[in-house]
Amino acid sequence: MTTTRRTSKTETAYELLKQRIADGTYGPGYRLVIDQLARETGMSSIPWREAIRRLEAEGWLEMVPNVGARVAIFDTASYGQTMQVLARLEGYATAASLTRLTDDDMARARELNQRMTKSLDDFDPVGFTALNREFHFILYERCGDPHLFNLIKAEWSRLDLIRKAAFSSVPGRARASVVEHEELLDLLSMPASFDAVEVAARQHKLNTLHAVQANDAGRS
Repeated sequence: MTTTRRTSKTETAYELLKQRIADGTYGPGYRLVIDQLARETGMSSIPWREAIRRLEAEGWLEMVPNVGARVAIFDTASYGQTMQVLARLEGYATAASLTRLTDDDMARARELNQRMTKSLDDFDPVGFTALNREFHFILYERCGDPHLFNLIKAEWSRLDLIRKAAFSSVPGRARASVVEHEELLDLLSMPASFDAVEVAARQHKLNTLHAVQANDAGRS
């Protein structure tokens, strides 16, 4: 019973911290003070420490000597490196799902992409990002490799804040993204070859990276 209560409190602490990071309450570099969190919520320090360890493992937080836990700070170089890795992982995972996707999977993916397209006129980057994540994970879930799937999940969690910024700050990227989604779904429906799907899915990820890099270069 004690274990269950602790797990529940840890989950509560985890979700609260993650939400505050995601909505910008705790921005990049924000230092987390466990004693302060404990006083604010009335929970002991134990679930907060466990939640912080979990968020650190997922890339949301980083431990800094003589500072403690703080919200992760992502620089352009590390973002680019991670996106390059994700492009390869996601390309392979999408292609591996080629023969495993059901008609229901494809229908759900197309419906999500239609919702993303409709949302462009009254654009909400947070909502768009959530739909984008759901769209891609329909395809990844069928890859047949739980380890690969978990690697992708961890990297998406780490890049959630940056991805949100990319869709809101890079002109035209969201609109181009839904067009690429439709093209990818058409390839999967044909079905195209493994290599063709892998290349298309990998390039889709790289297109976001290139758009962010071009936008950054234009501002410098």
